[in-house]
Parts: sequence; structure tokens; C-alpha cells
Amino acid sequence: MIAPHAARLRAAMPSDVSRTIVSGSTPANLIGVFDSGVGGLSVLRSLHKQLPAAQLLYVADSANAPYGERSDVFIADRSQRIASHLLAQGAQMLVVACNTATAIAVASLRERWPDLPVVAVEPGIKPAVAASRNGRIGVMATPATLRSDKFLKLLAAHTAGAEVHLVPCPGLAGLIEQGHSQDRAITQLLSTLCAPLGQAMVDTVVLGCTHYPFVSAQIQAALGTEVQRIDTAEAVARQAARLFDASAFKSHGTSSNPRVRLQTTGDVEHLRRPAQSWLAFDCEVGPATGL
Repeated sequence: MIAPHAARLRAAMPSDVSRTIVSGSTPANLIGVFDSGVGGLSVLRSLHKQLPAAQLLYVADSANAPYGERSDVFIADRSQRIASHLLAQGAQMLVVACNTATAIAVASLRERWPDLPVVAVEPGIKPAVAASRNGRIGVMATPATLRSDKFLKLLAAHTAGAEVHLVPCPGLAGLIEQGHSQDRAITQLLSTLCAPLGQAMVDTVVLGCTHYPFVSAQIQAALGTEVQRIDTAEAVARQAARLFDASAFKSHGTSSNPRVRLQTTGDVEHLRRPAQSWLAFDCEVGPATGL
């Protein structure tokens, strides 16, 4: 559910949001978070709830969203570039808040930075199978996520005995990204996408893209009230908190005035509006200069 209270947003000066952190000026406990666009704000919201004293820096690659309809090469390249950008600004943990980027690029990120704690969102197949009463589950995700080797391995590992129905959702993340989450076009598209899940009599559906929780009510209406929805944002935040507690960088100290900064490769106002609607804490919003 979207938070009813709005965040207080401040404009960030370009010199503030684009700077490279040098030795001695690195903010304590900075966690870098990125998504193809605004969808990862659902993960950021859960992260802030779990780790209110941590510094958070979020990058929305809205100029290139959605990733789900991009090539694997493009997604991997953007993920590497954004991760480098976050690390240059002092991030000491990385949270990949995009299912598609996880599916395509997280292995290469971990290979390039083996000592960096990396937490990555992925479709909640295992909890969905555990929660299902009739053994029939649906997965709504981007085409890129569903075709990835990582996702297929996830299915093979956790769906023994279950009947799984995959629904690629081209266009859905894009409509949410463009701010059309309350439009009739979303309702019509969801009706079409959810129809085969109703015909298959699934009782549990995985929301396999971080954009989708922001139309969770509309998805529920299309599926029916008896169908459970599985969103992994809270689980990702809990894993980040566990790594935070176990990580050496926690000893660097926490800030008495933790900052949450949001950067975008697209229009700043395009990020500011959903942040104001969806987040209940103060944020600075500015451009992701250099990306």
C-alpha cells in the first residue's frame, strides 16, 4: 500500500549529488541502491525502515527505463556503470533493487567487486511455493527476467511439485515509470495479463518487478481477493540489515543526521513526484551527473 503521508523533498545541488567521495569524506555506512527507474523506491522504503540510521543513495536510471525490454548486454553495461558511480560516491554496500538487473548482471557485479556486500532482489519463488495452498503459482515479471538463466535456475531449485505459470508483462513497468499507475490503461493491461492466471486457478502470484508493488491494489483487483501476492522488498531489506550488522563498515559509525539522496538519469521532477507520494521520510532529489 502506498504510504498516505508524503516525504519532505529538498533539491540537491549538482555539486552535492555528483561529487566523488575522497578519503576522509566518505559518509558513514553509505548504502548504494539502484533500479532501472522509480520502482526500486519500494525497496528503498523497506531499507529505510530496517536501517533508519544508514545513509542511503538511490539511483533511478529513468532515462533508460524499463530494463525489462532491453538487451542483456545493455542491462549489464548500465548496471556496471551505475555500480561504479555509487562506489565512487562512497557506497560500502550495494542493493540491486531491480529484478531484471539482478537476473542479468548481479553475478558480474559480484565478480568485479568480490569484497563488496551485494544484496539483490529476485522473484520470491520459494516463499510463493511455501505459501500456496493448491500448489499453483503465477509469476508476473519483465520479459528479460523470465528469459534469464538465473531465473530459470531459481525455478528449477524451488518449484518441485508446483505448477508455475509465467506471465511476461511488457509495457507494465513502463506505464508505472511514466506515472500512469492510476490510469485506465493500467487497469486494462492488468486485466489482460491476469486473465490466464485466473484461468489457471493460481492462488499465489509473485510480483517479479519492483515497479509492480505500486499497482498492487490494481493487481489484487484483477486477480481476485483470494489470491496472495508475494513481494520481496521486505526480505531484501532484512538481508541488507543482516549484512549491515555483520559488516566491518558498521564500525565506521552511524550518522546523527542520516541522509537519503535520490538521483536520476532522467527528469528530476519525474523522480520527485513518486518519491513525495510513496516515501514517508526526508529526501534530497537531484540529477545523477555523469551517468
